[in-house]
Amino acid sequence: MKEYYGARANEYDRIYAKPERQADLRQLQIWLPTLFAGRSVLEIACGTGYWTQFYAPMAERVVALDAARETLRIAAERVDTNTVHLRHGDAYGLPAFDALFDAAFAGFWWSHIPQERIAEFLVGLHLALEPGARIVFLDNRFVPGSSTPIADQDSAGNTYQMRTLDDGSMHRILKNFPTRDQLLATVDPYAESSTYFEWEYFWALEYTLKSD
Repeated sequence: MKEYYGARANEYDRIYAKPERQADLRQLQIWLPTLFAGRSVLEIACGTGYWTQFYAPMAERVVALDAARETLRIAAERVDTNTVHLRHGDAYGLPAFDALFDAAFAGFWWSHIPQERIAEFLVGLHLALEPGARIVFLDNRFVPGSSTPIADQDSAGNTYQMRTLDDGSMHRILKNFPTRDQLLATVDPYAESSTYFEWEYFWALEYTLKSD
């Protein structure tokens, strides 16, 4: 996955140019910053900083992490690195931070987590957060005709797409499309409260980390 996104870095943002998705994207670009105003935010899998650029100006502090150095270089040209600290790192083994965060965000990352590693990821993420922290995940819904078709599925229920890059190389990429009920059930053990949002092409999950 890291190698794929490193190779795709210069092509990555084309996904946001799909004409049919523009109305949803405009709504999300307005909605997302309101969730993080005045907060200390840890962003996981920030990629090229596409979403970081919208909410970071309203946040108090942002640390944005990604495993691909190629996408981080693009992010560094897009966001104000005086207020956003970009870090190279592994979402499954977060680095030590100077202080806990009161918010976390991951855009288009949940769909790339293997089913069998979701709990591991969430436990590690929550250790970097204060009790009562706001956590937001944003990702794709599967929409026939707009989404890349599902190529196959493994025994754990993970689904995969075949993607072709400009250099002609083909990649089998994990891409899951969880339902509302699956998402809410997954975070229920950790959440004081949770809310699911849905647009035509995207979904979002927001929850507050339990205080105990």
